[in-house]
Parts: sequence; C-alpha cells; structure tokens
Amino acid sequence: QVQLVESGGGLVQAGGSLRLSCAVSGRVLSNYAMGWFRQAPGKEREFVAAINWGGGSTLYADSVKGRFTISRDNAKNTVYLQMNSLKSEDTAVHYCAAKPGSIVTRSFGYGYWGQGTQVTVSS
Repeated sequence: QVQLVESGGGLVQAGGSLRLSCAVSGRVLSNYAMGWFRQAPGKEREFVAAINWGGGSTLYADSVKGRFTISRDNAKNTVYLQMNSLKSEDTAVHYCAAKPGSIVTRSFGYGYWGQGTQVTVSS
C-alpha cells in the first residue's frame, strides 16, 4: 500500500514561514498528481494547492496564492509546500494527497492521504 507521510508542521508567528514535506513510500505511483489540503477545527477540509506529475501545472486556492508554493521532487518521491507570510487563518491540520491523472481541487478525487501535520500560526 502507498503511504504518504507529512512533516514540517509546527508553531510559527504570523508573517513567518514553514515548509511542509510529504514523503511517498510503499507501492510506486506513476503519473500521479499531488495536492495539499487543510482542515481547521469546526471547518470542512479545503483545497490548498496541487501539482501535476511533471511539475509544470499547479493550482492554488485564492487564499494562499502568492504566499504558498507547491513543488515536487519525483526522484525523492516527495512533494513540498513552502508557506510564506503565514496568517492566523492558515492554522489547520495540513494533509497531502495523491491521485492518478490530472490535478483537481476536489478532495474526492484523491485516493491516498497522509495523516496530517499541524500548522499553528500565532498572531
């Protein structure tokens, strides 16, 4: 089975930066898109960013566009989310996910999920 393991979360002050990593292990995945989602207490899971297999296509939620950057290193089987200019509203458990084919913003399209990593932004 495929495993996705997030890391890099933590506590940071508003305006600071964090880089999340998602390592893919287990069964090899080919031609898959990767996405980042987040869920705050009392709220539904929301889309953050996604990247296709080749890395040439990305999607971002309007709330993070210009602040976050998604990237991937297929040789390392790892996807990253660089988060800059963090705001208190970014506080959430962040999940990485994988799906075959093209990138989408709906969480239902992703069949593999990590356990999440907590990002807490203090103001």
